[in-house]
Amino acid sequence: MQARKTVLGTSILAAALVFGLSACGLASPSTSRSPASPDQGPASADPEFFPARTRSDLTPVIPPGLPSFIPGYAELDPDSGLHVTGTAVRVDFASWRLAVTGAVRNPLSLDFDELRTLPRVRSRSTLVCPGYFEDNAVWAGASLSALLDLAGPLEDAKGVNLVSADGYSAWVSMEDARAPGNFLAYEFAEGRPVPVLHGFPVRAVFPSLAGSKWVKWLTEVQVEYADPPKTPPAGSVPGS
Repeated sequence: MQARKTVLGTSILAAALVFGLSACGLASPSTSRSPASPDQGPASADPEFFPARTRSDLTPVIPPGLPSFIPGYAELDPDSGLHVTGTAVRVDFASWRLAVTGAVRNPLSLDFDELRTLPRVRSRSTLVCPGYFEDNAVWAGASLSALLDLAGPLEDAKGVNLVSADGYSAWVSMEDARAPGNFLAYEFAEGRPVPVLHGFPVRAVFPSLAGSKWVKWLTEVQVEYADPPKTPPAGSVPGS
């Protein structure tokens, strides 16, 4: 996130309360880090890679609900130890699909279990909102590169636009999308579903990129020929 001029602070904060921010967003000017226990390991660790699975290998998933207490914007969620940004989206799990569209040979529409059969990545990663907060946690999910292999991006595709159920989106280069340690997380903290406040059913995890790329409540991956937009799309909130 880029530094904001003081004169814009009030209007940006107001916008943040209107639009759900699907990745890291505005917070207090001070930086804080989620609490970590001594056995949690380093802030970020090399990812682990696991092979593709079949549906028969999968364990049933019970969709999480909203907690009884929802922290305020950029406050710490006591259940997960992560900071809250945006307004949680209650996605209809039964009808949810992840679409892969745009400059691909094979457009996709995958349900949750189809996504879980793809090669899996797990890592302890730190989500950084520069100057605001850092959240460190274990995430696991489908390799984004494997998902793109399934869709078959066309030769000149330059990047992907990740779209949230709340309307927010973030563009990443094809090189970043293809990096082996980047993935679409459907598990949090050693096997539990991603909490609703933090993106259930699926959120992006890009350990080497700013938190604004970690889109929550993901519904679509748009493969694009175009370069990243120079200005935010209409209706979006910068730095979310």
